[in-house]
Amino acid sequence: MLLVTIVTAHAAAHPDTAYHFGFKKSRDGQLPSIDQEGFKSVVEKHGAIFLGDTTKKELFLTFDNGYENGYTGQILDTLKAKKVPAIFFVTGHYVKDQPELVKRMADEGHLIGNHSWSHPDMTTIPNARIREELENVQTEVARITGQKEMRFLRPPRGIFSDRSLAACKELGYTSVFWSIAYKDWDTKVQRGWRYAYDNVISQLHPGAVILLHAVSRDNAEALGAIIDEARKQGYEFKSLDQLVPQQPPTPVP
Repeated sequence: MLLVTIVTAHAAAHPDTAYHFGFKKSRDGQLPSIDQEGFKSVVEKHGAIFLGDTTKKELFLTFDNGYENGYTGQILDTLKAKKVPAIFFVTGHYVKDQPELVKRMADEGHLIGNHSWSHPDMTTIPNARIREELENVQTEVARITGQKEMRFLRPPRGIFSDRSLAACKELGYTSVFWSIAYKDWDTKVQRGWRYAYDNVISQLHPGAVILLHAVSRDNAEALGAIIDEARKQGYEFKSLDQLVPQQPPTPVP
């Protein structure tokens, strides 16, 4: 209790203190934790997502799409074949470079989330710039897909502060972190589908928010097996909009 009080007081006094999201990984079905990371009160204060309902065997599949490396089409094929919903957090670069894939995401029933226009550290830019970063993505996605609202945000690089989360929340966004992840973003260090499979399956737990980077060949090749094994263990894949109650839409400028 004392730790929470100290952290809360620190955040209030220093709203621009930058935190890098991290967590104690799940092992053997135990729940992951952010109790020792020093920012739990900040995440909770702004209603950011780290876990879903841990009383239910539900999983939420999320992808970060900063640029295209040739695997998103394969990922979408697998999701379609397995009838699994996902959310893709896209940057401005991705939206400009891959409008057809962005349109396909929406057409096939997936959510499209905001990962900012230029992928900045949001703790270093003013609120007006945060608004501009998010509005530019939302406007361009709406133009391409017809999606008139955007409810979910993944802070670039997993860096956040009390102020940056507050600014995003004021714009109608729920910030989404994760409770399953591994080092998958380095395209020069891909170790085969089994490596990705083992890393994800070893961390499975109720209410998991799974982070995968779509640039990873290992992820694309392992995805079908991950889905099959998770279902074999009794898990069900859900969409984030089934977890977070509907809020007034963020208007397109």
